[in-house]
Amino acid sequence: MLREDERLDYLLAEDMKIIQSPSVFAFSLDAVLLANFVYVPIQKGNLVDLCTGNGVIPLLLSKRTKGKIIGVEIQEKIYDMAKRSVQYNGLEGQIEMIHGDIKDMPACLGYSKFDVVTCNPPYFPTPNQEEINKNEHFAIARHEIYCTLEDVIRVSSQLLKQGGKAAFVHRPERLLDIVTLMRQYRLEPKRLRFIYPKEGKEANTILIEGIKDGNKGLKILPPLIVYEQNGEYTSELKYILYGE
Repeated sequence: MLREDERLDYLLAEDMKIIQSPSVFAFSLDAVLLANFVYVPIQKGNLVDLCTGNGVIPLLLSKRTKGKIIGVEIQEKIYDMAKRSVQYNGLEGQIEMIHGDIKDMPACLGYSKFDVVTCNPPYFPTPNQEEINKNEHFAIARHEIYCTLEDVIRVSSQLLKQGGKAAFVHRPERLLDIVTLMRQYRLEPKRLRFIYPKEGKEANTILIEGIKDGNKGLKILPPLIVYEQNGEYTSELKYILYGE
């Protein structure tokens, strides 16, 4: 089941396991926060997670919805990890992994077919060749090599039904770009939450959700603090991560 340099990690709150590799890909807290933040229909629906990595968001969402979930990943090695994690948890009936480019997905999966789209996209502009050469897998996950922020938002809108929801996790410095692009592609921002590493620090992450062709009106949710001053997770983070 496991290949070289891979390990099985626990998703504790969900009582599942996921295949990770420190040299290729390991999911971040951002993905867990996005999976917790996004609205999902409980009983049925079609969901797609773009730039899915090793499939952590589809795995987490499977505990919140009975709907069908598709994960899309461009890197074959990481896609393979995601596919095996789905099999390991016995979720082949609910989760499908696709090895492909997100820009091809509207033509591949169909326009206006999905109720929910999530994406934890690459955050940073394309790096120089030297950075790419150091670790191609990390570079592709972190930098806009295969898809830009505009690609992510345009594709999300194309995939969504009218009234469907798109949710993204990103960096605060890109907030105005995100809102501008969401409105350009008919995704009206409806919910926004700022994530702070500690109380008194600047926000370092944002969670934002929009509705395709939704009415104007943005809610700013209460802040989410990750760490107490003593370095321990806050009670909300412990609940999200461990279910306690």
